[in-house]
Amino acid sequence: MHATHDPAAAATPTIGFDDFLAVDIRIGTIVEALPFPEARKPAYRLAIDFGPTIGIKRSSARITEHYTLEELPGRQVAAVVNFPSRQIGPMMSEVLTLGFPDADGKVVLFSPSVAVPNGGRLF
Repeated sequence: MHATHDPAAAATPTIGFDDFLAVDIRIGTIVEALPFPEARKPAYRLAIDFGPTIGIKRSSARITEHYTLEELPGRQVAAVVNFPSRQIGPMMSEVLTLGFPDADGKVVLFSPSVAVPNGGRLF
């Protein structure tokens, strides 16, 4: 599912700008974070508000090592909103919440350093 997490790995092949534009990465605010005991690997169920155009979408996120359920609501995160939904155990994950691996390969969420409007697109 994921490309290598090795920071020393070579960059992937060059893509065109239109390929980049095809990936719709937006900012949303987590409005609900729930346990996800049915997941094969430790994860949370998130509901993320991407504003009035996209609305609230669900995501499964393997972020249990760095985040508690209590600290996630209100946090802004980036996600790919135009992938097809994917069945993750008993839930449909509608967006791919983005993060980077720490030194141990655990996910650190990708978030803006200053609050931005929900639904804003990465450029």
